[in-house]
Amino acid sequence: MAVADLMVVIVDVILVRIKVIYLPLSFLDITPVCSFIKFLSYAATVVSVWLTVAFTFDRFVAICFEKLKTKYCTERTAAVVLGTGLLEWIISECLPELCFPGQQKSLLLTEMHSSVIGQIILIYYPVLSAIGVPVNLVAIVILSRGKCGLSKCISHYLVGMAVADLMVVIADVILVRIKVIYLPLSFLDITPVCSFIKFLGYAATVVSVWLTVAFTFDRFVAICCEKLKTKYCTERTAAVVLGTVSVLGCLENVPWNFTYEPRYISYNVPWRCVTKASFFTSPTWAAFDMFHLILTPCVPFCLILLLNVLTVRRILVSSRVRKGFRGRSNGENHKDPEMENRKKSIILLFSISGSFILLWMTHVAFYIYARITDIQYYYSYSDPRYITEQASVMLQLLSSCTNTCIYVLTQTKFREELKNAVKYPFNLIVKLVKS
Repeated sequence: MAVADLMVVIVDVILVRIKVIYLPLSFLDITPVCSFIKFLSYAATVVSVWLTVAFTFDRFVAICFEKLKTKYCTERTAAVVLGTGLLEWIISECLPELCFPGQQKSLLLTEMHSSVIGQIILIYYPVLSAIGVPVNLVAIVILSRGKCGLSKCISHYLVGMAVADLMVVIADVILVRIKVIYLPLSFLDITPVCSFIKFLGYAATVVSVWLTVAFTFDRFVAICCEKLKTKYCTERTAAVVLGTVSVLGCLENVPWNFTYEPRYISYNVPWRCVTKASFFTSPTWAAFDMFHLILTPCVPFCLILLLNVLTVRRILVSSRVRKGFRGRSNGENHKDPEMENRKKSIILLFSISGSFILLWMTHVAFYIYARITDIQYYYSYSDPRYITEQASVMLQLLSSCTNTCIYVLTQTKFREELKNAVKYPFNLIVKLVKS
């Protein structure tokens, strides 16, 4: 930490700020020298800050975790942490500067600030990631405990959907969109890494969508198919469906890794991901693109609508028959426990599937419009087509954060578990203080 702070003082204070005041023009203003000094200033600040975090964590472990203390709080661990911080500094800051000296990294922020939709994007995705990651983690932890009054079958589907949504937020929102805006050049732009991140984004979206379809179908079977219900709506079937959807979703998106090529090759390192020209001219790639877009989201969209219509129809018929039967037998004012349980399950189903349909509707409509009119994607930030496209993507990605809110609004026991989770850190601190 002292070495990093010394570098901050030398570089940021002396070579940048004092130099500007008392030595406005010197050899330090030669562009490569000036660029390297600014790089050192940023890097030294980053290393100083994160070493402070590492030191704080080390003391936290030493005081609060007796068992972990002997393994973590060692000279070797401290050396590894220091080396890891230095390595991250070299990869994320130094390597791009050496490969692209004097290159202006991106004009994206400047261009986006000039439009309303651009300003919205600059705020929207960081807020979405700040909400999406914790809410999905909370949903995974609470649902995995199995204390929400839901069957193990339903819990399996909801946990799988939360994991897929979390991956969408991490891969598509953080590592693609936020990274492009606020970190336009880093080790994440090395072509194999960039290509793999985009593959993860596609795969996570496909898995998330099809798990929503699988959950909707499971509830359809539970409500509409009494004979099949006992065999299909089980914990084992849910686990098989989750595994199958995840594997097939990943395999279906593997070809995306082969659609990109590097934009630059510097010092034998390929940088950036650019779609190959053959992707736009090859009939094979055209067929794959069409298949992918039909598979997600058009087919799931139609399936969820159809299954919900059939489920509603069945519910209405069953409700009329059951009310009539119980009205003749026990009087009109008695509550039906079976109908109450079914009502809770139906509210959960319709909330999740209805949220999916509403948030994906704009994206599906724009996709169909784009295919019919053959839109050329070369327009400005103020173009209505660009605004519509970006709005549809923002709504689509918002669907990866809404399920936890739905659980809070519709499930009483989930709310109780959430309250307990919020109280737990404070209770733990009170116990530690008392002890």
